[in-house]
Amino acid sequence: MLTIENLCVSYGAIKALHGVSLSVPPKSIVTLIGSNGAGKSTTLRAVSGLIKPQAGTITYNGERIDGLKASDIVARGLCQVPEGRMVFANLTVRENLMMGAYLQRDQALIRRERDYVISVFPRLAEREKQLAGTLSGGEQQMLAIGRALMGRPKFLMLDEPSLGIAPLLVKAIFEQIVAINRNHGITILLVEQNANLALEIATHGFVLETGRVILENDSAALRSDPKVRSAYLGG
Repeated sequence: MLTIENLCVSYGAIKALHGVSLSVPPKSIVTLIGSNGAGKSTTLRAVSGLIKPQAGTITYNGERIDGLKASDIVARGLCQVPEGRMVFANLTVRENLMMGAYLQRDQALIRRERDYVISVFPRLAEREKQLAGTLSGGEQQMLAIGRALMGRPKFLMLDEPSLGIAPLLVKAIFEQIVAINRNHGITILLVEQNANLALEIATHGFVLETGRVILENDSAALRSDPKVRSAYLGG
């Protein structure tokens, strides 16, 4: 569903990605793991059209998208939940969700999507009139994922969904990520520093190091790989 080939990205004189190649099959969960500065978020931002690659190609559903605007990429059903949640702090939970549906015109469809989001994250119904900036980190992450789901994505990219969240809520959020994939067939590309958690729910993984893919395999093989265990899984 998504194929990245020889992707190169620079920030000024600093090269962030050195020929990254990876693929994500339809209806799968694939994870990118690696340390801070490895290039994981940069990869997602390039796919989303938020930064322009210097070289390489990005193909989504058979179409080159590396030259498209971010808004055109979203319109094709590819949505990103950014690192740090990036909710609209001064808007209510309901208003944040409606922002996710800005491309939708069918009001009945918008209501159905909202009902679905609430079924995935019931806590958002309890907080509907509350300002997003007053939510806990975990609740904001639920809202950020819910906002993306309001856009009816076919492909969802999640950037560090466990960052700064209490362990109990992390478990609940990851359970729902699996449910979103299994019950609705949404393909997921997951960037996550908690490699144990990421490889537990993913079918396949890629390990990034200083802007390069140094390993790729199915999740079970990566979890048993001595180098991966030593560097990312705590031994």
